[in-house]
Amino acid sequence: MYWRAPDGVEISYEVVGEGPPVLLLHGFASDARTNWVRTGVVDALVAGGFQATMYDARGHGKSGKPHYPSAYAASVMLDDARGLIDHLGYPGIHVVGYSMGAKMAIRLASGDPRVTRAVLGGLGIRLVPIGSAGTAYPAGSIAAALEADDAGSITEPTPRAFRAFADATKADRRALAALQRARTTEPPLDLEALTVPTLIVTGEQDTLAGDPTALAAAIPGARYETVPGNHLSAVLSKDFSAVVTSFLGEPDAMHTNMAFR
Repeated sequence: MYWRAPDGVEISYEVVGEGPPVLLLHGFASDARTNWVRTGVVDALVAGGFQATMYDARGHGKSGKPHYPSAYAASVMLDDARGLIDHLGYPGIHVVGYSMGAKMAIRLASGDPRVTRAVLGGLGIRLVPIGSAGTAYPAGSIAAALEADDAGSITEPTPRAFRAFADATKADRRALAALQRARTTEPPLDLEALTVPTLIVTGEQDTLAGDPTALAAAIPGARYETVPGNHLSAVLSKDFSAVVTSFLGEPDAMHTNMAFR
C-alpha cells in the first residue's frame, strides 16, 4: 500500500496483525522488511497480540527516493510518520525505532500525544551525543562515501561501514547521500521532552551506537537492555524481539492497549 506525502513522495507501508498498533521505524540504508520482517520482530509482535505498522522511509525500499537534500530537510521525515498515523486514523500508538528510526521515534514521541510508549533500538551516546559525552557520526563523510565511485577509496571506518551496508542492501546511494547532507537542518533532539515510558535496546558489541547508559539517564524514567550482537546483528537476536514485546505488554500498559482495540 502507498500513502502520498504532501510534497508528492510516495511512502510504501504495510499493516500486519490485529491489536494495539505499533509503528516500526527502520534504520538508515535498510527498509521495513529487512529491519522488521526478516528479523522476526513483526512475527513476535503479532504473536504477542499487537498490530505492526511498518513503512519504508523516503529514500529507502519501495518508497520514493528524491536525490536532493531539501526533500529530507528539517521535519520532513518526521512529518511522514505523523502523516501516516493520520492516514491510518490511529488514536494512540506505540513506536519502535532502530538507529535512524530510533532518533525519529524520539522526535515523534516527544511531540505527538498519540504516542504512548517508545522503544529505541541501536542507540547510544555516539549517535546521540549528550553534553561532552560521545561524538556524532560524520554525516558529510558518510554522504561522500555513498557518492564515491570506488568503495575501495573510502578509508574512514564509519563511512566505509555505511557504504558497505548500502551496497549490501542495494540501496539508492544518491538518495541516502542527500538524506545525510540534510541532517544539518534537523533540530536538536529534546530528550527531556520524551516523557512516555521508554526502553533503549542495544547490542552488547554495538560500538557504532555507543554506551546506552548515559542516554537512558538523560531521558526521564527510561531504562535500557542489552542483547547479543553488534549494530547490524542485534535486531536479529530473539532477545531483541522478546524484550520489545514484553515492554509493550507490561501490566501498566494494559489499560492503554485495551483502549486501542
